[in-house]
Amino acid sequence: MAEQRGTTLQQTIYSQELSEEITLLIYLPSTYSPLHKYSLLIAQDGKDYFMLGKITRTVEKLLADKKIDRTIVVGIPYKDVNDRYEKYHPNGKKHAAYLRFLANELVPYLDKEFPTYQMGLGRALIGDSLGGTVSLLAGLMYPHTFGKIAMQSPYINETIIEKVNNFAQPHLLQLYHSIGTEETAVKTTDGQVRDFITPNRQAHQLFKKKGFTYKYEEFNGNHTWTYWQPDLPKALESILVI
Repeated sequence: MAEQRGTTLQQTIYSQELSEEITLLIYLPSTYSPLHKYSLLIAQDGKDYFMLGKITRTVEKLLADKKIDRTIVVGIPYKDVNDRYEKYHPNGKKHAAYLRFLANELVPYLDKEFPTYQMGLGRALIGDSLGGTVSLLAGLMYPHTFGKIAMQSPYINETIIEKVNNFAQPHLLQLYHSIGTEETAVKTTDGQVRDFITPNRQAHQLFKKKGFTYKYEEFNGNHTWTYWQPDLPKALESILVI
């Protein structure tokens, strides 16, 4: 059977919050029709998810197998590693503005352009490493806007643990969380080498204790797309379930 392919659009929107043009990669699945409503899957590291994660192929397969809801994928590429750090890291200079961009500018734009459900449980965020971190933080800050979060090997520190601990509405968020058993010495953007698995296991216990709707996976592998790509179908099936 021939592989089904949808349409990838490239659009730009101007962000007042960030004072810059933001590029969007928007994938409309092969079965797309404006007569139906769609879930939104918004991917940080957008180009990586499209190229390395093969997210569009994964979505098509899961749709064909009736394992996920009708979904439009929106990828947000980063300009360079510095841009990525400043927007995704909790200490980044543009971090707060980026969260406001996601909730207050991107979502209204997508709801206007496409037939979306226009509710939190109809919107999912996904990201790897710091992209997973910023997805989680956006969900914690705007749980009525983003109801579903998938984190692949997120960067976790005490600030993030504290934010999760202080979050009072875990019933509003549905989480998928994965980490590799070999993520013991990950080289990060700032040149440091960090243990990722220990704080992720700590976060895992906290997510369970807080009572989130939550799925956790440990894979045998390290902090690379070699392992995130095969983990992606599980992540999407978990948060985009029909």
